[in-house]
Amino acid sequence: MKSKNIFNRRGFLKKTALLSVGTGSLMSLPFVGEANILPTQTNLNIFGPREGYTPQISYLVSMMDWMRMVITSQVKNLSIEELDYLHDDDANTIGAMLMHLAATERFYQINTFDGKRWGDWSDKDKQDWDVASGLGVKARKEIKGNDISYYLEKIETVRTFTLQELAKRDDDWLLAVDNDFPWGPTNNLCKWFHVCEHESNHNGQIKFLKSRVG
Repeated sequence: MKSKNIFNRRGFLKKTALLSVGTGSLMSLPFVGEANILPTQTNLNIFGPREGYTPQISYLVSMMDWMRMVITSQVKNLSIEELDYLHDDDANTIGAMLMHLAATERFYQINTFDGKRWGDWSDKDKQDWDVASGLGVKARKEIKGNDISYYLEKIETVRTFTLQELAKRDDDWLLAVDNDFPWGPTNNLCKWFHVCEHESNHNGQIKFLKSRVG
């Protein structure tokens, strides 16, 4: 997989717009532990201050929590057959898209928390997330046969690490601009909003595939 090409802005956005084609380019380290960070508001529909986070990071976390709730409510009762359903020879399965969401989030962890660039991955990152980041043929062959608990554990473990790291940072960090990002000058808020928007995009694909299963 050619990581540098996948994050070309036009190619990336074009791919995210296609119903059956994946996006991304990412990877991961093992994660352990629990976030131990509880929202001040238990009502996910009320966006605002969250315990342990600065004001603007709180709003970001509110959006991410809400979008994650939407995703998990869509998939939590799916069978292995439904998770592995292929609509056509060029499509991605729901299971593969869930892994892709975790891979995308891991990429932005590496980029925003560690300051690493495209292709600057550890061997562990590549092993864990290379297939899920690219989707396509390899994902259709390799990401299958897992129950929903497997995928939920993957996305939640990655998210736990994200929340832990965001709690260590402030609004100045969130608004800091990366002038060398492939899209052009981009701040960390935009990058993490894209993680949320990316889940929204794939939520639409998941809804479509669920309507076609069986």
